[in-house]
Amino acid sequence: MKKVAIIGTQGVPASYGGFETLVENIIGENASPGVEYTVFCSGKDYRERRDTYKGAHLKYVPLHANGIQSIPYDTWSMLRSLRGYDVLLVLGVSGCVFLPVVRLLCRAKLIVNIDGLEHRRKKWGKWTRKFLRLSEAVAVRFAHVIIADNKGIQDYVADTYGKRAELIAYGGDHVMKQETSADERAILDRYGLASAEYAMSVCRIEPENNCHVILEAFARTDKTLIFIGNWNKQEYGRKLREQYGGCANIRLLDSIYDLDILYAFRKHAGWYVHGHSAGGTNPSLVEAMFFGRPILCFDVVYNRETTANRAYYWQDAASLARLLTQPGLDGRPMAELAWQRYTWRTIAGQYEALY
Repeated sequence: MKKVAIIGTQGVPASYGGFETLVENIIGENASPGVEYTVFCSGKDYRERRDTYKGAHLKYVPLHANGIQSIPYDTWSMLRSLRGYDVLLVLGVSGCVFLPVVRLLCRAKLIVNIDGLEHRRKKWGKWTRKFLRLSEAVAVRFAHVIIADNKGIQDYVADTYGKRAELIAYGGDHVMKQETSADERAILDRYGLASAEYAMSVCRIEPENNCHVILEAFARTDKTLIFIGNWNKQEYGRKLREQYGGCANIRLLDSIYDLDILYAFRKHAGWYVHGHSAGGTNPSLVEAMFFGRPILCFDVVYNRETTANRAYYWQDAASLARLLTQPGLDGRPMAELAWQRYTWRTIAGQYEALY
């Protein structure tokens, strides 16, 4: 039996982001009988403190998992994992400045998924980026194994540090497992949508996701856009909502957590628009691929690697607007690729091979 401690996420049940969804889906039914998981969770973010979930043991740290508290949160979790585990799986680099001490005191195998080059994200200030860059360097130096979720990240690790990273992406088939009794037609009618006649985009509303470019492109056309995100969190999103909220063909919706609504939107979209410019394999892109709709991606190496150069790519508002008027776009290759590469059973097996 391999005992694996998972560190660095808000915890499970998943309710936050990509790493939480990763943990949610490599434990439980996708885990082999030879692996026993313990997941460290934020005691500040979960009112109900379960002892187990999907067969994994849960332990709580009395801090938030994100923001400035992520550093002591990860460090505290590592300290509680020094004994009794064969593997420490660390997701993200926030607390990895402490990794040299962990390696000195702990005999477990240290595996770190470095995520999407956090130190390059524009949302962080100068000193935060410097710290994240240091944390990344320490992680690569002291981990036994580094995981990259995209070949672009794998190449970056090789070029920057001269070290080989294992390539393991994210899964997305959980969006297809959902059994819904909801009336999809009624959902579309509620939002005034016609099947295959609208585009969909969903993301955090940040400059690096090119939200302003996507909106500018649709403002030039008569194509309908459903754009879901946290528009009120930052000044960037509030200004975009003020600027484009009056466009007849653009619907700016606040974050939606109703899985029936999201399923109906994805299944019946005419296009999926993905504007992420930073990071590696993005979970929302992988999830969209399973629906077999034409995917229009911002042209960056990470998106091309995720879609194996078989999606449609744009560089600015003008090129995106042109794609929206191009006939005969085919999304079936995306679904075929998704089922080949991005099922959670495959991803779980790849992680277990590293243990």
